[in-house]
Formats: sequence, structure tokens, C-alpha cells
Amino acid sequence: MPQRCMCGNSMSAPLPAIVPAARKATAAVIFLHGLGDTGHGWAEGFAGIRIPHVKYICPHAPTMPVSLNMRMSMPSWFDIYGLNPDAKEDEAGIKRASENIKALIDQEVKNGIPSHRILLGGFSQGGALSLYTALTTQQKLAGVVALSCWLPLRKSFPQASASCPNKDMHVLQCHGDADPVVPFMFGSQTAEKMKSLVNPANITFKSYRGLPHSACPEEMVDVKRFIEKQLPAIGDE
Repeated sequence: MPQRCMCGNSMSAPLPAIVPAARKATAAVIFLHGLGDTGHGWAEGFAGIRIPHVKYICPHAPTMPVSLNMRMSMPSWFDIYGLNPDAKEDEAGIKRASENIKALIDQEVKNGIPSHRILLGGFSQGGALSLYTALTTQQKLAGVVALSCWLPLRKSFPQASASCPNKDMHVLQCHGDADPVVPFMFGSQTAEKMKSLVNPANITFKSYRGLPHSACPEEMVDVKRFIEKQLPAIGDE
């Protein structure tokens, strides 16, 4: 009998793109790309706003058929049927992907970075997975950066996050007001939902005028400031 891998289909994806810390890494950012993308572009983006004691890990999603795109195969964290609040969702796939991200966090903890010094983030589908994972994990995280995204399986909350250690985590949610893919309204509704699940004082929702479904320099500066605040240098660094 061939041995089955217990980590979903993450083994079909290559190793993450990593921006190492300029000195000893005492904190990490795990950032998940959007549908059809890879971690490379985001690793380059973070290299441009890097903070010396922070390691940036940008994993690549496995390739799978995506219902939204006529079952074409592409990098995807889970299947997507539609991008509106009423769309059917791939519950099993979302949960499996979330377990893989929790395993990645555990790996960094083994490498010597405590989970409360790890910030999770992502863009679009990756941002959705980062929000879901932060709300369902038993690992206490430094916070979440959620760009142009939504909260998956939102009807499963607050039950799904009942024993969540991240009730007081800080979340930076960013969304372009001209997003034709994940509607801005979906993003702002997600921020309101998040305020009912974690300390609302710690939720920051920023909108960017004229920004479509992408990032922009102004947003990346906001992301850098948020990371600096949530992952400050320790002691004499």
C-alpha cells in the first residue's frame, strides 16, 4: 500500500519563496497569494518593504481545477464557485488548506519563532484563507494582513472561533474601492463581521480610491507600518 500523505495536497506545491531576515529572524510573516498566482511576486514585494529582523515566507498553492474558471487547473488554495456573499463554498477544501497553513506555522515555531511573533496574511483567496485560519487555529498569532478579500464559511462563525486564542488580534484589512473581482462591499461586510468575532478596536479597514483587484504602493506602506507595529524588534536588535 502506498503511504498517503496526511497534509492534503500541499506536497504537490514547490517550496515557499522566502525573503530571509537581514539579521537573526525573531519574527515571521507568512503571506498567501491569490488565485492563479505564486508566492514569487509577493516575496519580491516584501523584499521592497522588508524589516531587518523579520523573515517573509510566501508559499505556493497547489494546482487544482477551479470551478469559477471552467474547471481550468491553476494554483489555488481551495476551489471557488463564485465571488459573491451567496456563492456555494468548498468547505472541505478550505478546512484542508487551513490545516496546511497551521502546519506551516508549527514548522516556524519549531524553527524557533514563537507563534505570537508570526503574522499571517494574504491577497484575495490567500487573504480569505489567512482570516479563516487565524480565527480557527489554537496558535496565538501576532495578527493578520488581509488584502482585497473576504471571510470564507462566515456562517460557521462565531461557533467556529469559540475557543480561539486570537480574540484580541490586530487585523489590517485593505480593499480597493474599484475592485471588479471581489466587490468592495464584500470587503467592508467582512470587516463588520470580523468586528463581531474579535476585539473591534483592533480591526482596521482601509480603502484605496480607484484601486482595482491589486495592491498599490500606498497600501504596501500601510502594510509595512502594520508589520512594524505588530512585530517590533526585541530588546537590543
